[in-house]
Amino acid sequence: MQNTESFYRNLLRPSEALLADMDSLDGDIIILGAGGKMGPDLCRLAWHAVNQTGSRKRIIAAARFSGPGIMEALAALGIETIKSDLLNDRQLQQLPQAENVLYLAGNKFGTTGNECFTWAMNAYLPGRVAEKYKNSRIVAFSTGNVYPMVPVTSGGAAEDQPPQPTGEYAQSCLGRERMFQYCSERHHTPVLIYRLNYANDVSYGVLSEIAKSVMNETPVDLTMGNVNVIWQGDANEMALRCLHHCSTPPKILNIAGPETASVKWLAEEFGKLFGKKPQFTGEEQSTAYLSNAAESFRLFGYPKVTLSQMISLIADWLREGGKTINKPTHFQERKGKF
Repeated sequence: MQNTESFYRNLLRPSEALLADMDSLDGDIIILGAGGKMGPDLCRLAWHAVNQTGSRKRIIAAARFSGPGIMEALAALGIETIKSDLLNDRQLQQLPQAENVLYLAGNKFGTTGNECFTWAMNAYLPGRVAEKYKNSRIVAFSTGNVYPMVPVTSGGAAEDQPPQPTGEYAQSCLGRERMFQYCSERHHTPVLIYRLNYANDVSYGVLSEIAKSVMNETPVDLTMGNVNVIWQGDANEMALRCLHHCSTPPKILNIAGPETASVKWLAEEFGKLFGKKPQFTGEEQSTAYLSNAAESFRLFGYPKVTLSQMISLIADWLREGGKTINKPTHFQERKGKF
């Protein structure tokens, strides 16, 4: 496990390009919704980049921090942490101002049956945050689910594809985007809409879910037969570098892996590494949620962690009993019911 852990940690180091961008960025950085799957490592990456450049920027992490130990671990590193329920307007207004905002807060799972909370988190709250930070740069996390499913031979939906969200989760995410766009136009706030699918780490993600199914000899669902996957570290690095590309009106940017990856092929690759024959259920369809991230590659270059590396690292991690997060992506869902 030690070699796998060491290799994994090495992948979390900031690149020279990120160091240069952080060094030239003016002002402090606040990360809202910092306690989720991506938030803690995003905070760490920002802190390491700022620390290595010798900058005096503050890195501030705000969230409910409901997960055990996350707030304490970030604080121990030197990151300023604030326990805050962003939906509580008094607590939101008490947050410090910062020139740079990364907005990660949102709700996806449990939407069905609790639609009003999802809309509050994904559409009402962004409007409140955009008003609070109207004088900042804002990178607002969104999702490729706002696009319609496209043919698997299309190369994915590009940023000029009109939104066509399916289900209330995706609709509310488009609502989030619209609130940031409205406030950007009203207050001339520089904003970037960061449409992500799907981030992967050793502890969670589409690849980890497929790998666990193969390892445990449970069927892999082929209903959503193709996916985009990107290493979480690359996605986090791009998010920080996006602070240099906020604009009015907001820039929309897809963040995804370069491949249209076959779920069946991914399962078979894990099967080779585990010495097991994958089992399958469902039938591949001719469409899927796929994003074309060519514009992000023009800005930032290709992701440094390849698909092959992700597969190998995740297989080693699971084989060696590495910790995982039990938060399925539900990437197979085609009707928008989360």
